Amino acid sequence: MKTTIRTIGNHVGEEVTLGAWLSNKRSSGKIAFLQLRDGSGFIQGVVVKAEAGEEAFQKIKELTQESALYVTGTVQKDDRAPSGYELAVSSVDVIHEAVDYPITPKEHGTEFLMDHRHLWLRSRRQHAIMTIRNEIIRATYEFFNKEGFVKVDPPILTGSSAEGTTNLFHTKYFDEDAYLSQSGQLYMEAAAMALGRVFSFGPTFRAEKSKTRRHLIEFWMIEPEMAFVDHEESLEIQENYVSFVVQSVIDNCRLELDALERDITALEKIKAPFARISYDDAIAFLQKEGYEIEWGEDFGAPHETAIAESFDKPVFILNYPKDIKAFYMKPHPERDDVVLCADLIAPEGYGEIIGGSQRIDDEALLAERFKEHNLSEDAYQWYLDLRKYGSVPHSGFGLGLERTVAWITGTEHVRETIPFPRLLNRLYP
Repeated sequence: MKTTIRTIGNHVGEEVTLGAWLSNKRSSGKIAFLQLRDGSGFIQGVVVKAEAGEEAFQKIKELTQESALYVTGTVQKDDRAPSGYELAVSSVDVIHEAVDYPITPKEHGTEFLMDHRHLWLRSRRQHAIMTIRNEIIRATYEFFNKEGFVKVDPPILTGSSAEGTTNLFHTKYFDEDAYLSQSGQLYMEAAAMALGRVFSFGPTFRAEKSKTRRHLIEFWMIEPEMAFVDHEESLEIQENYVSFVVQSVIDNCRLELDALERDITALEKIKAPFARISYDDAIAFLQKEGYEIEWGEDFGAPHETAIAESFDKPVFILNYPKDIKAFYMKPHPERDDVVLCADLIAPEGYGEIIGGSQRIDDEALLAERFKEHNLSEDAYQWYLDLRKYGSVPHSGFGLGLERTVAWITGTEHVRETIPFPRLLNRLYP
């Protein structure tokens, strides 16, 4: 019977066949231990010389790392094994013998591993991170589908910037200028006016020459937009969403969290509601702690980390100065110097994972913002139309997938949280 490692627990006491790769092995004179992986998980195969025979045992001892195999054996329960099972191997058929696999069990430098990213993905640690990434995506779809959101796909090629910045990748669109999307938000606002509550999930691009552990050139965003939803309701949706995703990972990825040696007790605390502090209070806190920062300045990684250390759950920082936020954010009803927005800061030094706001719904005010930010009304006329024809209060946010994966998995650098990272100095492989 052919099966997979992930479902092998359904076949205790039965003989099964796995298609697998040999990730590692060790042997004595009488027993060989094969570390097998098939993409769905890892398991140990045990070969006993007295049962396999001299010739077969010798061939198994000579198997090379990452050779592709068909392995047949009996499934046995083993509480010492991470998966709870092992395979008593009766036969091994070689599909393909790998020669001189470059990533050996010894230590390798980061650049070497990044040059061999196409192979590094096979390691137990990278497998665990990618599996948890997939669970976060799966849980995202489940959450928003249950909450009545419609999935909408905004364009990747755009004629203008979502946030009025110059950090865009330029290309030619026949005889016009075009840019790789830095956010699908503006298009999602249009979709929300048609479908009520929508979300997108797709790649975004920022031509920022940043080398920090939190930044990628190409990354993936989850961007919901909601008609008839004010800022307060949006915050509640955000904290419920993050709580749901974290709980789904705990429930469905325990083996992977264990492989990463992640402190699950820290994740178990992630339940709504989350703490909220104002930008004003955050500045006062940082100044009291000795940071040289003035009101009106944006927060850097050290500032966000210092604030997060006061909490064991994510924390919202509310109402930033309008001069350091995007043109589309709605002013605070009681102050003209701040806007109705929030950044959600993850615990343990992982920084901002969500940015969100209530959007301007007044046509005249938005037109005024266009002028203040030197934005072309021609390029943004369609966006202004959303306020001209049936405008309503609406809010939205964007969650950066890779930063969220880094936080939940406890991974230090975001380059390990995406299959093939695009960094300032890396476009290969």
